[in-house]
Amino acid sequence: MNISYDYYRIFYYVAKCGSFTGAANALLNNQPNITRAIKALEYELGCTLFIRSNKGVTLTPEGEKLYQHIAVAFQQIEAGEAEISLDKTLQKGIVSIAVSEVALHGLLLPVLESYHISFPGVRIKISNCSTPQAISELRNGLADFALVTTPTGIKEDMKAVNIKSFSSVAVCGTAYSELKTKKMTLKELAEYPIVSLDSKTKTYELYSKWFSENGLVFSPDMEAATTDQLLPMIKHNLGIGFVPEMFVENDNEKEHIIRLSLKEKIPNGSICLVTKKDISLSVAAKELTKMLFEQK
Repeated sequence: MNISYDYYRIFYYVAKCGSFTGAANALLNNQPNITRAIKALEYELGCTLFIRSNKGVTLTPEGEKLYQHIAVAFQQIEAGEAEISLDKTLQKGIVSIAVSEVALHGLLLPVLESYHISFPGVRIKISNCSTPQAISELRNGLADFALVTTPTGIKEDMKAVNIKSFSSVAVCGTAYSELKTKKMTLKELAEYPIVSLDSKTKTYELYSKWFSENGLVFSPDMEAATTDQLLPMIKHNLGIGFVPEMFVENDNEKEHIIRLSLKEKIPNGSICLVTKKDISLSVAAKELTKMLFEQK
């Protein structure tokens, strides 16, 4: 059967209201149109759906069977409409973000604080991972968008927009205090033990390229999975490392970390927003990305 959705909608409201007049008022329609629609539906189904009386209408046994199915469908539709309405007003919703360590601390966390105050009904799911992992989660539909640092290594199906630039510094622990007042070349630095993020990260790739451009091989003595792991290794004098400046700005870090002066300029990085070109963001996700750009 190819019966009009409108017929079923009118049937639902007549049964729910118990009268043609009530259904007409609920649907902002007129009673003759409601009557014609019900007669057409009864004709298509080949049975009587309502018993008419002066007090209104009641369902026939066939009408009861149909209503049990139609009511479930329309209640689900109404629930969906209500949920979308709440999402549009940001009273509820969910945003999934794949974010790298630097992007999390350097941009996302302060924005999330403001976002949560403004829209407490929106749930936030954060997956904290490396840039390649974040891009993979976005590609596989596990995140609405990714916040990562350059280089991103994205393919043509994605778009990256830089939000915030940051600088990095070479740092070491107090065991290397003799280097504090020395302006070093990258070649001199390379003679010391180096700690780095692991070889699967884009940060490793960035420094490997930089060393190569200066005629050197980037060969860390120790590797860490995240920047949060990298700093303790440096503080415990396991080697010299390169970290975003934002990670060594607080007073607690200054007591255990020594900034080194290099003749060569350390490559700057950028925190960027990565989205899939063929996927539109939800209202909640769009509002969050808007706040991210405002934060910069």
